[in-house]
Amino acid sequence: MLNASTSSARGFVWLIGAGPGAPDLVTLRGLRFLQAAEVVVYDELVNRELLAHCPPGCEQHAVGKRAGCHSATQPEINALLVTLGAAGKKVVRLKGGDPLIFGRAGEEIAALRAAGIPFEIVPGVTAATASGAAAGLPLTHRDYSSAVVFVTGHQCAANTSALDWGALAKLRATLCFYMGVRRLPEIAQNLLGHGMTADMPIAVISEATLPAQKILTGTLRDAEKLSAGLAGQPALVVIGEVVRLSSFAAELPRLHAQAVK
Repeated sequence: MLNASTSSARGFVWLIGAGPGAPDLVTLRGLRFLQAAEVVVYDELVNRELLAHCPPGCEQHAVGKRAGCHSATQPEINALLVTLGAAGKKVVRLKGGDPLIFGRAGEEIAALRAAGIPFEIVPGVTAATASGAAAGLPLTHRDYSSAVVFVTGHQCAANTSALDWGALAKLRATLCFYMGVRRLPEIAQNLLGHGMTADMPIAVISEATLPAQKILTGTLRDAEKLSAGLAGQPALVVIGEVVRLSSFAAELPRLHAQAVK
């Protein structure tokens, strides 16, 4: 990491995690840099209320990304950050969740380093912890789960996945699949095929921390219906025994019934 004071001519880029949805989950550090930005480059999943904290005259670039819909490619975003930094701008790259967890920050960091543009990473609340909190379930528990695994759903296609499904199925862990709703039937198929029990509980949390938040629960055998219930929506899938500890546990039969209608 480099300090802003090391370069005045080359500009500076802050890669900031905006958190999972609710605008007040951004960190105070991230908010401070946002309020001083000359340019903001923001993703689709960033809460637009955060943009109200930009100073007057702040230039804004939407580079939204949702499944199957990208307004800018990653190389185009990398080039934009380099161009703005080289022009001497104070740039905030605002990302949903945490920049370092499936946020493709690594590619942006590499581009900035190659161009000699100083930068700083400001972490944010990632979707897994936010979704666990929203559903009232701990991601770890000394009796049920001694590890947490973050997996991107994009790597879960049944015929092309390079994941070690045998290890995932046998690991005493909570599995958190980002962008995994569409692939949930294949995820379940792979886990079941490698020995995970069909009654392993699942929670699917969409729009975590927002008023439109929705929580569906079931088991691996319900994967296809759970997937259909939230088709096209950004959501996080939690698979593991900890789902039984959710603060919604008393409501699980009703929530399950809704999920499998």
